[in-house]
Amino acid sequence: MPLLSPHEQSFGSLEMVSMELDKEFDVLPFGVDYGRLENGLVYYVKSNPKPRNRASLALAVKVGSILEEEDERGVAHIVEHLAFSATKKYTNHNIVKFLESIGAEFGPCQNAVTSFDETVYKLLIPIDKPELLSEAIQVLAEFSSEIRFSKDDLEKERGAVMEEYRDNRNASGRILDAYWTMMMEGSKYADRLPIGLENVIKTVSSQTLKQFYQKWYQLHNMAVIAVGDFSDTKSVIELIKTNFGHKYSALDPPSIPHFKVHSHEDPRFSYFVEPEASGSAVMISYKMQADEMKTVKDYREMLVKSMFRIALNRRLFRISRRKDPPYFSCSIASYVLVRDLKAYIMTSSCKEKGTLEALESMLIEIARVRLHGFSEREISVVRALLMSSIESAYLERDQMESSSLRYEYTQHFTYNKPIIGIEYEAQLQKSILPDILASEVSKFAEKLWTSCSCVIQIVEPQAFAVIDDMKNIVMKINKLENERSISPWDDEHIPEEIVNSEPNTGNIVEQREHVNIGATELILSNGMRVCYKCTDFFNDQVLFTGFSYGGLSELPESKYFSSSMGSTIAEEIGMFGHRPSVLMDMLAGKRVDVDIDIRAYKRTFYGDCSPFYLETAFQLVYQLFTTKVTPDDEVIKRVMQVKEEAILARERDPYTSFSIRAREINYGNSYFFRPFGINDLQKVNPLKACEYFNTCFKDPSTFTVVIVGKIDPTVAVPLILKYLGGIEKPSEPILHFNSDYIKGLPFKFPKSITREVVRSPMIEAQCMVRICFPIGLKNGTMEEEIHYTGFLTKLLETKLLQLLRFKHGQIYSASVSEFIDGDLPCLTGDIHGDIQIDFSCDPKFPLKLVDLALNEILRLQEEGPSDQDVETILEIEQRAHENGLQENYYWLNQILCSYQSRIYSGDVGTSFKILDEGRSKVRKSLTPLTMQLALQRIMPRKNQHTAVILMPQTSWFKRLKSFSQWTPHGIDMKVLAAIAGFTVLALSLRRYSKKS
Repeated sequence: MPLLSPHEQSFGSLEMVSMELDKEFDVLPFGVDYGRLENGLVYYVKSNPKPRNRASLALAVKVGSILEEEDERGVAHIVEHLAFSATKKYTNHNIVKFLESIGAEFGPCQNAVTSFDETVYKLLIPIDKPELLSEAIQVLAEFSSEIRFSKDDLEKERGAVMEEYRDNRNASGRILDAYWTMMMEGSKYADRLPIGLENVIKTVSSQTLKQFYQKWYQLHNMAVIAVGDFSDTKSVIELIKTNFGHKYSALDPPSIPHFKVHSHEDPRFSYFVEPEASGSAVMISYKMQADEMKTVKDYREMLVKSMFRIALNRRLFRISRRKDPPYFSCSIASYVLVRDLKAYIMTSSCKEKGTLEALESMLIEIARVRLHGFSEREISVVRALLMSSIESAYLERDQMESSSLRYEYTQHFTYNKPIIGIEYEAQLQKSILPDILASEVSKFAEKLWTSCSCVIQIVEPQAFAVIDDMKNIVMKINKLENERSISPWDDEHIPEEIVNSEPNTGNIVEQREHVNIGATELILSNGMRVCYKCTDFFNDQVLFTGFSYGGLSELPESKYFSSSMGSTIAEEIGMFGHRPSVLMDMLAGKRVDVDIDIRAYKRTFYGDCSPFYLETAFQLVYQLFTTKVTPDDEVIKRVMQVKEEAILARERDPYTSFSIRAREINYGNSYFFRPFGINDLQKVNPLKACEYFNTCFKDPSTFTVVIVGKIDPTVAVPLILKYLGGIEKPSEPILHFNSDYIKGLPFKFPKSITREVVRSPMIEAQCMVRICFPIGLKNGTMEEEIHYTGFLTKLLETKLLQLLRFKHGQIYSASVSEFIDGDLPCLTGDIHGDIQIDFSCDPKFPLKLVDLALNEILRLQEEGPSDQDVETILEIEQRAHENGLQENYYWLNQILCSYQSRIYSGDVGTSFKILDEGRSKVRKSLTPLTMQLALQRIMPRKNQHTAVILMPQTSWFKRLKSFSQWTPHGIDMKVLAAIAGFTVLALSLRRYSKKS
């Protein structure tokens, strides 16, 4: 039965193309207005309707950190930062203010990125007013040649760049930096990480920055990219010519040199001991020249490599699910490292002291492919996956996001990646894939010898092996392969049907149309409520979520630890009636994904699928409700081991003690808020865990399901009745909770000001600040207060970023978020929560920055925000809302919120209307005065708060000094006196013991 119109089903009738392997692709990008101005600037302009009234712009510059001299390491990145600070026309971060004023948010890594070979400035702007596009292109023109490099601008931005540098100096950053240096050994790329050197960031002069900028930022190294909902592209091209055409490059600009990375026959080894590592891991990389995509033959070879990766990853996944597996997870992926160089990198995570076993297994699997190859069945599965993927892309070829097209054009400019158009690419894959044999795919393993520029790194929290152990494993696998002592792969049996027995189809008891949201609601005979909304935002997307009230908050502590592990154990055993490794093959080529979530107050299943595979998605939901999960000793052992390793890894993280203490202060030491510990793991009873999970998804009468997307009701409704309506209602209610009487989580925010410094041992100094304010929302005005809270968090985030980054230059980013007990939306009483402010900074300045942040909030409470502040947050919210109206996810969440709102009384359409009117009412009422009153009302006027700071562990003398800095904010002097007395006593005893 067709789910789409004949036009949309055109992939099935798409014509094949002749396989002229030597046929060359057009060097010009397909489907875009492309050209070059007389001054050398390249432009790409494309009209694209998604999202409506928006444009994705970019200035791509072929200038990155590889061009830096030794005393310039980090300069390319600092230039990118300063672009948003000041230019010839825009000063004092006015570019940021402009972006925010039109609803184009500014944020870390959101508007620009610097890599080894390129710097890209990105803007996503509304264009419903003609002048906005004109000014945005003018901003890009300023970036190209008019960045200002004054000493004051640089000094203000150093702190932000240093904080970004510090963020990278954690365990993950150190591991990746070491691996990169080893991979690129002998090349300039090895020591040109874009973030640069601390000394350069702190001391580089504005003159050095200016010289680098003027030397390399030449127009022939740049491209302007504009993709958006343009009525015509000619006017956009004229804007580019107007803003860039009069500019010129230097008379004799330097050419960008090519930096080679040499191949090596001997593998490189590293045993990296990282005490703060999140776990034990193995990385194996094979470097090679990046693919040239000039001919059909090149494209075919690219498909072969993709098939190899997918087939090998499916094997690696199966191995991770075996009894006593050598690793918890393992996969291979390809990465373009730098211009003209790529690598295939295998990574695995494993148990502590299990890295050598993991390394051996990874190398054996590649050797196994070389010796025995993939089976035709394995490759047929991979072929189906790729065909399904290209079909989805083809169906949504007219619904691609402008930002995705912008990225394609950037890649074309920077790396000469061809753009052949999705229609032709679909024809190519449809024509080529059936002819690619398993033997051809398997042959690619010949390129992954350890003698092929191979780099192997093992990461452990503490050392237990040496590099010679790694070398011995490589020799061992080579010997086994030479002797052909590695056995062939043993395929699993894969059932053909997901559902073994036909459900007893249900029927519709009641049907209602909610015109204002364009949705239809069905009450099924088993009590399940289903609401579906048909949209045309995407041709190949259907989203769904089902929820039921009652979750972990209802459990006593004696049952909590077992029950909270139920979903993890069930997923590994097979909550859809089949083991994950088997289900993976059963779903091959079917665009469908279903998962579950069990939280404090609700149990949820959710997923997405192609409309072609709606039946498969509903079959999985049916299996979820009808499968009885029973403990499996092998699976339980593996799950517990993975959980234990995760706990140990978390305890090595310096941030753990900080986050745990912050939770204890704000929410109390309840087991609901305390992270799992080793002792808690020992309390888990696998049988009880499975029993609880089986009750969570058993009674359909307690579930409400919302479905949004490309739905044909004539097809979807019979499937709903068959699989959702076919779930049998139990004779007795199971977990049937009245939403007005859900048990709330036990937490109380401190009534007095509480401040604390958490000291944690760490390899490199890090500092994190968390400030929390309690909030309380009254029941009668709840919905409006929630909207006010959202506006307040955005206001605070904007103002704190302006203050702490742009004015004082001490942070890189700040986030402000709210935690409202709104996950309990239907309680009749007031609800409480908190507003949380997070930022990292130099360990020298957290106390100063906390005071600055608190003073700014107090100022806003006493004086209110400016008219411009209010206009900015209204614009940002409105633009986000407009984008959301074009997304299935937005409508899914809005309908879910309407059901879960405390105003819901059986009519979701009415609930939706009230919520929407509440948003409009708050927007209309928003002024500096109403924002000021909301701050005073929602956040306590007396500035009640908690502040927790993570600091490196230091000596007692330094700690005592830091305590004194907190004195004006509520630390009892008696406590300080006691600490001082204890310190004096301890030091006296220490001296006495030394004398003795």
